[in-house]
Amino acid sequence: MSKKKVVVGMSGGVDSSVAAWLLKEQGWDVIGVTMQIWQEEEPSLQEENGGCCGLSAVEDARRVAAALGIPHYVMNFRREFKEQVIDYFIDEYRRGRTPNPCIACNRYVKWESLLKRSLDIGADYIATGHYARVEQLPGGRFAIRNSVTAQKDQTYALYNLTQEQLSHTLMPVGAYRKEEIREMAQQLGLFVAAKPDSQEICFVPDKDYAGFIDRTVGEKMPEGNFVNAKGEILGRHKGITHYTIGQRKGLNLSMGHPVFVTKICPETNEVVIGDNEEIFQREVRANRLNFMAAKLSKIGDSMRAAAKIRYNHAGAPCTVTLTGEDEILCTFDEPVRAVTPGQALVFYDGEYVGGGGTIL
Repeated sequence: MSKKKVVVGMSGGVDSSVAAWLLKEQGWDVIGVTMQIWQEEEPSLQEENGGCCGLSAVEDARRVAAALGIPHYVMNFRREFKEQVIDYFIDEYRRGRTPNPCIACNRYVKWESLLKRSLDIGADYIATGHYARVEQLPGGRFAIRNSVTAQKDQTYALYNLTQEQLSHTLMPVGAYRKEEIREMAQQLGLFVAAKPDSQEICFVPDKDYAGFIDRTVGEKMPEGNFVNAKGEILGRHKGITHYTIGQRKGLNLSMGHPVFVTKICPETNEVVIGDNEEIFQREVRANRLNFMAAKLSKIGDSMRAAAKIRYNHAGAPCTVTLTGEDEILCTFDEPVRAVTPGQALVFYDGEYVGGGGTIL
């Protein structure tokens, strides 16, 4: 009987490199694949803009694959990445929302597109270097489980994966701590053992999201008014794409006390400013739902959970209620700060992702 075949998405980083080695050690027929998704930059920028998606990632992954003795291929997903990630990112910001492009990339590019192509070439599974675990629950459904290390846990960005995708996914790194992964790479003599972790958004290396949007669209977002909750004008803003809920820095408003962005209104091109207490709320609604471990099947069903409203949120106790065919209401026990439309609301049933959606 032939060994089962797995395609490992290799970014040229330490996590995916060790993931490939772990699977090879477990007896899998491992194929390394690096996804070309947006790389257009000059070679001189490759080192600076490395990340998980930079051009240097291809060469690093190729060298690691050679060291591990596995085949390595490059697959071009530029069209899918532009449509599903970059266009979505720009559209959301221009609508006054704050998207999470990594979640879109995971769902529609790293899984949907890569999995389809991998199955087409005869693979049984795909694998990544994410710090998370995939498990099948007693009822037969698949769910993402927290990694063994809370410090590097990446389950939040994976809540949107489908049952079909999870049933063909392996995440071997989720059983280890980051230090253990680096140690393995060092013992194997892999040159990526000390390579820094990739930056947050690979296609905006300078973190100037508004500038990236202006350059890509070919026009600047119009300036507008900062207003308070009463609608009184406080000053001028640079364009709504420069701001997000809870932001304090870069407002250039002399109010005599700290003020924050409390709301973004694309229909009037206004950015609403308020005090810190105005950015706390207990109720959060979300749609575009995806369920994993949760058993919310009919409207009115509810469950206790812990939910995160952003990637670096520790999570807070709440009650999640299904309020529509594609809408949940998350009522937190204590108010949470800076709930941001466009970000993901992800709730957990113990160590398992119950489900999540996009904050309204």
